Amino acid sequence: MRVAFLALSLCAAPVVAAEGKPSLREVPEVENIIFAAAVANEISENCDGIAARRLKAIGMAWRLRSRANALGYSDAEIKAYVESDAEKARMRAKGERYLAQNGVSYADPQTFCTFGRAEIEKSSAIGALLKAR
Repeated sequence: MRVAFLALSLCAAPVVAAEGKPSLREVPEVENIIFAAAVANEISENCDGIAARRLKAIGMAWRLRSRANALGYSDAEIKAYVESDAEKARMRAKGERYLAQNGVSYADPQTFCTFGRAEIEKSSAIGALLKAR
């Protein structure tokens, strides 16, 4: 999950949005992309047979930054959001719940591989950020 946040922070996010705008966590197109990247990274870190598509994630981060800018968010707002410890913890908890709901267990690394390969096969948002080694 660190790579997702790191990639976005390289692009340059406060958790408290400017007047009239929701927090970036409430913008589905931002939240969903960051979530997919975070889960993909977690899979790649826990399954030796799957690697993260880091360049694809960085490209996605640049596009996401541009889209957030187009929605009226400044680079400072984006950076504050991405670097927020509270947001990192929230995203980690959300990702861990999602993985557990899909049969993934930290006690059994093979479950990360099974889930990751299924996501790659489906060409899901998560799977698009992964590659089998």
